[in-house]
Amino acid sequence: MLSFLARGKNRKLVLQQLDDARTPTELSKKINMQRSVVSRAILELEKKGLAECLTPKEKMGRFYRITNVGKKLLQMLNSRKKA
Repeated sequence: MLSFLARGKNRKLVLQQLDDARTPTELSKKINMQRSVVSRAILELEKKGLAECLTPKEKMGRFYRITNVGKKLLQMLNSRKKA
């Protein structure tokens, strides 16, 4: 799963910004990326268990955040770069 994250620069960038709960719209503005690209990345991260939706019953304005597994993978990826 580490390679899944390392291969996708958009996925990695989105996951790094999910330390606080955010909507796809907030994320897209913060990292200057199209909302559709952010939403796609979030769905891919969610399927792998790296991000979770905090408001799944909402039709619009869903909030997402990084999971503990996602945090560990980011730490592993960052420590590999330093080594």
